[in-house]
Amino acid sequence: MFVNRQAFHLRPDPARVVVRPFRPATEPRDFNSADRTRVNHIVSHVLALDAEAVAGQLADVLENFRGRHRNLLEIFEARADEMGDAISVHPPFTEDQRRLVGSYFVLEYSFEAAALFNPSIVIHPDQTGVPVGGQRFILSLRAVGEGHISSLTFRSGIISADGSLIVDPPARLASTARLLGPLPQDAQCAQLVFPAEVDISERVIFPVLPSQSNGIEDARFVEFEDAGVKTYYATYTAYTGRSIRSELLETADFLTFRMCRLSGSATYNKGMALFPRRIGGRYAMIARQDNENLYLIYSDDLYSWEAGEVVLRPQFPWEFVQIGNCGSPIELDEGWLLLTHGVGPVRRYSIGAVLLDKVDPTRVIARSSEPLVRPGPADREGYVPNVVYTCGAIRHRDRVILPYAVSDTFCTVATMKISDLLDSLRNC
Repeated sequence: MFVNRQAFHLRPDPARVVVRPFRPATEPRDFNSADRTRVNHIVSHVLALDAEAVAGQLADVLENFRGRHRNLLEIFEARADEMGDAISVHPPFTEDQRRLVGSYFVLEYSFEAAALFNPSIVIHPDQTGVPVGGQRFILSLRAVGEGHISSLTFRSGIISADGSLIVDPPARLASTARLLGPLPQDAQCAQLVFPAEVDISERVIFPVLPSQSNGIEDARFVEFEDAGVKTYYATYTAYTGRSIRSELLETADFLTFRMCRLSGSATYNKGMALFPRRIGGRYAMIARQDNENLYLIYSDDLYSWEAGEVVLRPQFPWEFVQIGNCGSPIELDEGWLLLTHGVGPVRRYSIGAVLLDKVDPTRVIARSSEPLVRPGPADREGYVPNVVYTCGAIRHRDRVILPYAVSDTFCTVATMKISDLLDSLRNC
């Protein structure tokens, strides 16, 4: 009864689109491959047009997509540059020809057409002009579009002193980040940047590393403080379509991002979550390495994680199938509050909580014997029925702010007074 579900629903909007590379079906993934026949046919068709026809076609494309994207001509030019040797075999291009050629090798992608879910939340680095007792926040979301490709997108908003939320309306446009520097085929890290003038709700992070070719899934953001310096990290699942691994995203301002693979035996599963500070001088993670239990892992190297110790095993009926974390632990006076998910009958996902000792997080002080949030008759339908799930909550004054997804389709928010939440946990 102490869980306050707010009248807030954040649903996917198929009208939000970005420009992505388009590769004709018979064209190889790499434009440097010898088989460029299809590409050359398209380029030859464009070059066969006279100057007036080229200008007319380009004007028609720009008019047709007016107001849907920033700097469309620059996007066309950049795409032509990416094609490199595939078009260099042709005679020199005029500027209009090059732009028109680029337009044939891009497409619009509705990045959240299927779902907008699995949120996490952090305090915004800019608190300018926030009302007394309130906080500005950033919400990260997993967006899914055609082909079930997952990307990362954002919203901002304000939490008022009483714990109610207002989410800013998203920008009309959406933009992908610019990749800094060339990216080798075996790249393990990538750096991305957005222009400062692009609103945070416009920023979309798409897969760029080979390990992410089918998605960046379930980012668990945390504000990490070390020696007075605050950095935002997010652990996420990189998915190739066949295999998964855990990777780490880093940013200080949500404009420039660095994403790198994690190494070690503990990183070949989903659901790693970083503690918001070092414990005993070491980095610490909560992870699930065996598809059933939760582990605590320490490391001196933020990018390498081995072994670990079991902290939590399924104990109650709502979590008999498996348990996992629902984001980074939240530091309270009483200990580390860790939100968990449990899978029960009919593969129903519910959200619970655990209180861990602040000095020794392997010691469980108390845990939920019943879920805090579970799928109900009114909100269980969607892309994946019978699931409520979150990738991270925050503390705001005397409350926990819990954004969560319903049935892998849309998002909503619940708030809980910390005292009531702790009272509901069963001592261990």
